[in-house]
Formats: sequence, structure tokens, C-alpha cells
Amino acid sequence: MISKETIEKILDAAQIVDVVGDFVALRRRGANYMACCPFHHEKTPSFSVSPSKGIFKCFGCGKAGNSVNFVMEHEQLGYVDALKFLGRKYSIEIADREETEQDAQNRLRSESLLAVTQFAQEFYTDSLWNTDQGVAVGLSYFKERGFDEALIKKFMLGWAPSGRDSLSKAALKAGYKKEFLIAAGLSIERDSDKELIDRFYDRVMFPVHSISGRAIAFGGRTLRADKTVAKYINSPETEIYIKSRTLYGIFFAKSSITKMQKCYLVEGYTDVLAFHKSGVENVVASSGTSLTTEQIRLIKRFAPEVTILYDGDEAGIKASLRGIDMLLEEGLRIKVVLFPDGEDPDSFARKNSPEVLKQFLQDNQEDFIAFKTRLLSAETKKDPIKRAQLIQEVVASIAVIPDAISRAVYIEECSTRLNISEEILSTEVKKLRKKRQYGAYSTEYTPAPEPGVPLYFPVLETGERLPEFITNTYCEPAERELLYYLIKFGEHPLYGADEENPASVTVSQFILTELSNDDLELQNLIYKNIFDEYYLVKEIGQQEIQKHFLNHRNQDFVNVVLDLLHKEHNLTIKQFVAEIPPEEHLLSTMVPKSILIYKAKITAIAYQNLCKDLSLAEKDKDSIRQNELMEQLQILMHIRNSFSKELKRLTI
Repeated sequence: MISKETIEKILDAAQIVDVVGDFVALRRRGANYMACCPFHHEKTPSFSVSPSKGIFKCFGCGKAGNSVNFVMEHEQLGYVDALKFLGRKYSIEIADREETEQDAQNRLRSESLLAVTQFAQEFYTDSLWNTDQGVAVGLSYFKERGFDEALIKKFMLGWAPSGRDSLSKAALKAGYKKEFLIAAGLSIERDSDKELIDRFYDRVMFPVHSISGRAIAFGGRTLRADKTVAKYINSPETEIYIKSRTLYGIFFAKSSITKMQKCYLVEGYTDVLAFHKSGVENVVASSGTSLTTEQIRLIKRFAPEVTILYDGDEAGIKASLRGIDMLLEEGLRIKVVLFPDGEDPDSFARKNSPEVLKQFLQDNQEDFIAFKTRLLSAETKKDPIKRAQLIQEVVASIAVIPDAISRAVYIEECSTRLNISEEILSTEVKKLRKKRQYGAYSTEYTPAPEPGVPLYFPVLETGERLPEFITNTYCEPAERELLYYLIKFGEHPLYGADEENPASVTVSQFILTELSNDDLELQNLIYKNIFDEYYLVKEIGQQEIQKHFLNHRNQDFVNVVLDLLHKEHNLTIKQFVAEIPPEEHLLSTMVPKSILIYKAKITAIAYQNLCKDLSLAEKDKDSIRQNELMEQLQILMHIRNSFSKELKRLTI
């Protein structure tokens, strides 16, 4: 059996568009993607993929399901094998074992906690609508904030009665166990008599929902004027509620985020509610906590762009700038909207019509570089030290952006704004990225003894990140070349280690990192399966790895590896070297060159395919599609030129 935690990790990682896109050419249509069904022959696309719902559906043959179901159907695998397939794709370690008694208990415990929180949500909602105190205090408060009944019911808002044990008594009477009420963070056991008291009482209640819509936690706001009472009390972390992986409102926002391809990020519960009331539904809240990588990746599942909404608190904004860098690092596009002094998203939305709010968001969104520069530059006037710090701050933000074209655009813009040469900014960005690259390959990096001399291998300078529309391009000879170096030299140092520098980067580490940086996977299924299995057995050593594949139960694996090991296969070397020295002496140059050739070839193939698509779009007089294809062609031309320059630089 595969553990529940591992299954959840796989399901979280296996985004439906990503999984299906490995096998089917998807095209966006509105909020969904369409393709010709891979399960039956058809000429007109009827196969739909919904990223917000995480499912596929063919309206021709009727097949439907999630990522696991797709892999099961497409690859003719059982449920467990399909999970293993996805686990390998996303580098999630899977321990296949029988469900132990403890596993069963953990699973039942999680379900029990979810049942308790569901009961609590219904209890609080009922108290809001059907008790005198709930109506007079709680419901009146929500309506005073401008929230209508439909919105209150949609978000399942509630009221925690003023009695100190109202929920606990009702839950125990309904048959829920004391231990689950405590474990779910709903009740607290008194030390004096071991009786339960409620964590939340005399407060309006905001249920926090999981991405699937189940109540997992609560936030309670007091309406008292007493400053000794905490304004908000939130559920503690539990087995079903991990704050760093949760965003308030994500369940209600995910469809709109997918449709708009943009997510508004606010701070509090009422900010989310006020925006929904105004018809802006693609909004989530971090609930006052620092933004985490897990939360960012949750947003990225649905949209590539985030607009952060700030009130006029300058100190708070500066404290949150780290969150912007984290968003950039995950490859998201960032905009910022700053509300007028004294206003926050909630108050502004309440004071203005939906049309005014939407227009304000449209007119006042600002690119993060312009925003950060403007925010920090006020302190740098006539102070060269502070000016240098500002430049370093901005450069640090640019350096984390994975896409090279975006970095180049921001460097150009910064050069103009800060009146400093592009060359200097570009050099500083490259230095920071090179440090990050070394950090990715080895934790024992020390600077090279001489300027310009790499410690382990020549770092690829392009930094180009391939756009998504070409990463599934098939190029068998180049894939074979990479597999050759992996099978024959995978655990060899890419650049020789010595007594002074005992740490080294292996060929397999370098190849995996370079492909991962561009979300690339081998498209030849046999090559891909060998590639994936290599990293599962790589610890046994190079010779044993080769024996493993030569004695593999899959004869296709055996044939491919035999061919790689016993045939002359120095494609890259033959292209660039007249007299061939031992390959071990050339790995530091030839492996990076093979990576570049692979990326250059799939870029060239993608360019040809785009030209064909452009011809069809011109025949169909589809101007929107023509513009889209022209933009993509320009991107590819830039990348191809970049690869060409780098190939000339990497010489033996």
C-alpha cells in the first residue's frame, strides 16, 4: 500500500494539464484545454481538460477522471502502478507496502477530524441564522459590512455563541469524541476538571476550506470594543490544517483564477469577501501569515500572474517584499496595486461600486520592479550608499526570475529607471545566478582559484528558460545523445575533483538539473523510462548501473543500453573535434554542449512547427492566432541566437 500522505503529495503535484500534456497536444479554449481524444479516433476535438477541477472528460467516448485515471487508461496500468508512474515523474519517493494497522488508524483519524470540523461549521452557521444572539449580533455585523445573504451563505459564515461550552456540548451530544474535538482545535480541556470549553465563543466565524471545499479550520473575530481581547483567534495547526499550505478562499476562487489567468492576493478574510461582493472572485488571502512556497505553488496551479494588493502601510509593505521575490522565483508574473492612504481592499471595495473597483485595479496595477524602485528610492536621494543598496535589492529580485527574456526586459527597464548601465546590472545578475547554480549542484562550493576558471565545469551562461509551448517537442537523436552520457558516464565527475576540491558535480546531476530548469522530459517513452529508472538506482555505482540495465527484465531497455554502450556514439564530439581524445577528458565541455544542442534542436523543430501553424492561421485569417504565433516565433529566434553564441563559446 502507498501511504495516504504520499498519495496526497502525488495528487497535489500531478496537475491535470501537465500530466495529459505529456501525451496529448492541448490547446487552450477559455478556462479549459481541448484536444483530440487519445482513447478513440476523432478529427474534431472533443476531449476537454479542466485545470480548475483537475479532471479530463471526452464528450465523444465518455471517458473521464483525474490525473491518475488518465495514466491508468492511457498506459493500461493499475491504480498503484499509475501512482508510481506519477511519483517518478515528480520525483516523489514511493514506498509500496501493505496498509498497517497504524496506517488505517491514521486514515480513520483524519476522516474523523474532518467530520468534526464539518459539524462545527454547520453548528456555527446554524447559530448565525437561527439564534437570537446570532441574528442580532453576528448577522447584523456581516450586513453592516455590506455582505448580503447570498455571500454569507456561500462562504458559510457563522456565529460562535457566547456560552463557553456550547459547541463542545452539542458535539458530544451528537456522538463526536472528546479527543477529536481537542485534536481539531475546536475545544480545550480544562486542567481543573478535565471538562471541555470552546476555543471560539462570542465571535463571528470564518470557516477555512481546503482546495476541495471541506472545512478544515476557522478564524473567529470578536465584536467587543475591549482591547484586552484578541481581535482574531485562529485555529491551531492540526493534522488536517497546515497553514503554510492553505489559502483562504482558494476553493471559491480557483475557477475564476483559471478563467482570468490572474490571482489577486490580499491579507484578510473580509478583503476576500468584499471583492467577491463586487464581482472580483479571483482573490485569495494569506490570512496574515508570511507567504510560503507551498501557497505560491498552489496559486501557480491555476494562473501564471499574481497581483498583490497593499494598503498604505509602508512599513508593512517593506516587510512583505520577500514574498514578491518568492513569487518571482516560482516563475510567476507579479503586479502590485497600492490603495490610497487610509484604505485597504475591504474598505475601498465597500465605499465604491464594483465598476469603480475593477477600473481602479486595472488602472493602478504596477510592475513589481517599478513599484519596488519607487518605494525604496525615496530614501536614497543624495546618499550613494543607500542608492547602491537599492540597486542591490532590485538586482537580487531580478536574479531569481527563471525566465531569461523576462530578466533581460527588467534589466533594461532598471537601467533606465536607476540611470545605471545595462552591462553592470547584467553582470551582477549573472553573478547571483551563478552562485545559485553552484548551490543547486553542490553544497560544498568554494570560489575558483583564478578569475574566470570554473571549479567544476563551464557554467552555461545563457540561462534561457524554454517556453512551455516547445518543451514537449520530440527530438530522438539529441535525446539519445543525453542518454548515452548518462548511462556511460553518469556518475563521473563533470570536472575533475582533486585533493583541494574533493567535492565534484557528476554528469547525472548536471543533466538532471539542466533539464529540470526548463521542465524538459525525454519524449521517447523507452528513453524516458530508462532515464527515470537511472535516478532510482544511481547510488549503486556506474558499473553496477550498466549491469542493472543489461540484465533488465524489459528487453527494450536491454537493447537500447547495449546499443549505447557498444556502438560508436560520439555525435557531439565528431561535430566539433578532429582528433578524438579519451571521452573522460572531455566531459566538462561535451556534456554541457550536448545539453545546448538538445535544447537548440527542439527549439529549431518548434520553430518549424510554428511557421506551419502561422501559414494555416494566415489562410484562416485568424488574426488573434497570428499575433500569438508571431510573439512565440520572436521568443524562439532570441533563444536560438543565444544558444548559437553559447555553442561557439564552449570549445575544446
